[in-house]
Amino acid sequence: MGFLVALLALSVMIIFHEMGHFLAARFFGVTVERFSVGFGPILLKKRCCGTEWAISTFPLGGYVKMKGQDDTDPLKTSSDPDSYTAKKPWQRIIILLAGPFANFLLAFLLYLIVALAGYNTLAPKIGKVLPNSAAQAAGLKPGDEIVAIDNHPIKTWEDLSRIIAHANHPLYITVKRRQETLHLTIKPKMTKTKNIFGEEVKRPMIGIAPAQEYIKVKLSLLQAINMAWDKTVEATKFIVVGLEKLLEGVVSPKEIGGVITIMDVTAKASQVGIVALLSLSALISVNLGILNLLPIPALDGGHIIFNLYEWITNRAPSQEVLYRLTLAGWVFLVGLMGLGLYNDINRLLGASHG
Repeated sequence: MGFLVALLALSVMIIFHEMGHFLAARFFGVTVERFSVGFGPILLKKRCCGTEWAISTFPLGGYVKMKGQDDTDPLKTSSDPDSYTAKKPWQRIIILLAGPFANFLLAFLLYLIVALAGYNTLAPKIGKVLPNSAAQAAGLKPGDEIVAIDNHPIKTWEDLSRIIAHANHPLYITVKRRQETLHLTIKPKMTKTKNIFGEEVKRPMIGIAPAQEYIKVKLSLLQAINMAWDKTVEATKFIVVGLEKLLEGVVSPKEIGGVITIMDVTAKASQVGIVALLSLSALISVNLGILNLLPIPALDGGHIIFNLYEWITNRAPSQEVLYRLTLAGWVFLVGLMGLGLYNDINRLLGASHG
């Protein structure tokens, strides 16, 4: 069941991406010859509104085939007015950007659904106070609930963590302890810790850990929109920084996951609950959007670079250069997918022997 949910979730992300290309292409009058969910031999097809709508054998993917454009033949062109190659470079760039944009839009909508439905999160209640910490020195105790910092209301542990992480001055904290309200001043200490990428960093900390107590958060429409926007931006930054760390060698290539890992993690998230599934799907959708914007020939980002070159210089790249770069792009992508699959298999083998 988890596998089917994961397959459905991934298919929705891909359909959204391709629908972005499709709608932008149609807006500029480009004929879309085929819209396929999946790759390989076609299983089902139906012609409607000038486009062949198809479901193909391998569901992990999809494509939009526009008139005058073919990823398998980068030199294919058409001078017909309703073809992709007959359009101005800036129009082609918008068509190319529309796919990744659709992924970011989908992520925003998924985060918005989570926010509007209400979600469980940690209460700002202290479960543990570390010895010799700023919290201990200030008199905080396990069971204390932090209700305000510098007179800003604190509703969740996430609110608390965000303020402390950016504190560069003593904090005026309002604490609820049983039936009494206390007002304490705490000066966060710059403490060595490790970030999500395993790097040693220094950040302000007061030395507390949360109690495993959860509360349900309900938001207004405006609050939900703000949260969905913040989460989409946060996910984007996380993916971009992750790619930077990969290029810098901070993150090992062994951490690259392929489609098996994506399916496995998504299936597990679906078993945890709908909120976990939607949140993970939003993150994966952002990931798809960013990866497609990378300046690699054969990806949207690579095509955007080619069109920018044509727009700026007023001449198309030479066919030989275009062909060689596109071929190199496909070799790189196949190699990357192979590495992801290799890592996936190693993880599965490791898990089975563990």
